[in-house]
Amino acid sequence: MPSKLLSMHDAIAAHVHDGESVAIEGFTAFICFAAGHEIIRQGRRELTLIRMTPDLLYDQMIAAGVARGLVFAYLGNPGVGSLHCIRRAVEKGIPRPLELEEYSHFGLVARYLAGASNLPFYPLRSYAGSDLPSVNPRIRTIDDPYGSGPIAVVPAIHPDVAIVHVQRADAQGNAHLWGLVGMQKEVAFAADRVIVVAEEIVDEAVIRADPNRTLIPGLIVDAVVCEPYGCHPSYVQGYHDRDNDAYLEWDAISREQASTDAWLDEWVFGVADRAEYLAKLGEERLEKLRPRPALAGPVDYGAYG
Repeated sequence: MPSKLLSMHDAIAAHVHDGESVAIEGFTAFICFAAGHEIIRQGRRELTLIRMTPDLLYDQMIAAGVARGLVFAYLGNPGVGSLHCIRRAVEKGIPRPLELEEYSHFGLVARYLAGASNLPFYPLRSYAGSDLPSVNPRIRTIDDPYGSGPIAVVPAIHPDVAIVHVQRADAQGNAHLWGLVGMQKEVAFAADRVIVVAEEIVDEAVIRADPNRTLIPGLIVDAVVCEPYGCHPSYVQGYHDRDNDAYLEWDAISREQASTDAWLDEWVFGVADRAEYLAKLGEERLEKLRPRPALAGPVDYGAYG
């Protein structure tokens, strides 16, 4: 089969279009900043951004004016405070107005599960006593046909494109993922198109040797990108740690649109790609993020026949 390997530039150019819905998932870990920055560089507009926990990446993308809407469950700079760019967009329309569609964590999990399972909606009990249904008309209540009474439901979600970061993949997009995997698998199955971004590309035999770690099969993948440190300042289990300093720095930078624009000019528009970004970041800072080995025990799958 032909390789699906593309550069980040070519993958975004081919699969992310103006006016579409885009999910760059990752729960604390595996957040593909490299993809988001390339979307900014290519000047995409009118996107609906979807994510369980928007943090710095979506703050940067919204500050750059790529989005018209945000579908989310929680948003904030984890352990630091507010996302000032998103707040400016909502409260002041700077650089452009932003529509919000809010769910509980499990509410958005349920939307992904329904989308991945090709179900029309997903029932959940966690909206009992919540004010969210009063501000989000997509959260509705139906009567349980099995007699337990009213129950909340949320609709399936099908992003036009999902971008998921993994530790390793082969050239067909069969991807190994371990650690805090969040909803990476579900968003990939729910989406119409999937871009897999990997720390490294390995031979198909490496993937086949450990099938239980293959959370995303190549048959649903449209493009594969090799992008080491593509998640910085987020982390990738076993490859690099979270850059906590970057999260603290962003709090000060993002408080004003002028300083935010200056950062975008320097760190996004001012570099051609992730390789230039990493060179600018410097080897000393990257070295601090490299983990010590912590190997899992070997597994013998056995051979038969």
